[in-house]
Amino acid sequence: MAKTILVVDDDDKICRLLRKVLESDGFKVVSASDASEARAHLDNMDLDLVTLDLDLGDEDGLDLARYIRRDRDLPIVMITGKGEVIDRVVGLELGADDYVAKPFHVREVLARIKSVLRRSDGRKQDAASATAPQMALDGLTLDLDRMDVRCRDGRSCEMTTADIKLMRAFAEHPLRPLSRDRLMDLTNGTDWSPLDRTIDNQVARLRKKIERDPTHPELIRTVRGIGYMLTEAPTTLA
Repeated sequence: MAKTILVVDDDDKICRLLRKVLESDGFKVVSASDASEARAHLDNMDLDLVTLDLDLGDEDGLDLARYIRRDRDLPIVMITGKGEVIDRVVGLELGADDYVAKPFHVREVLARIKSVLRRSDGRKQDAASATAPQMALDGLTLDLDRMDVRCRDGRSCEMTTADIKLMRAFAEHPLRPLSRDRLMDLTNGTDWSPLDRTIDNQVARLRKKIERDPTHPELIRTVRGIGYMLTEAPTTLA
């Protein structure tokens, strides 16, 4: 069955161009010129991927990305003219799967979309074949398949998709120093642009949510010259 892609861009020329290329490759395409139209598609259609421009007329594209990530594990490829590193970092931290800057070559966009979809399909197959058990970690309760992390007082920690990906990477490789490059591979696959501070920012945000004292982190420690390490192995709950 053909996969359906939502193209969100306020430039009608880009929407038509991407529609032409994607449909010629067998995809179904719907488009939206602003965030309100995109939300209507998101709420009423079964979509497989979103391409998202950050510079929308009625709403910042990052806000729309937050809306998508709030309760959906829908792949996002950001396509935007904003070239500043901070926009790219924030987009990736919100859980975007890839990032393409304008001007772009349509074949590159097509290749990145296919790569993201392959990774997404692989994750779904892995989840269907093996469900991770609930785990305990330093007073926390982790149910990563359901994207649920319970704090030490029993409340649900507010975790984004990016937080869960990073938590899973640490939980599956405890007591082992992980470089920033390795963490990027584990959380975003092999198609990423090296941005030195991206993982640092994500780790800092995760520490605020799971450390007893984020100013003196003990659970996720910095390993000088390498990266980070989870200092305790999670235990499986019966």
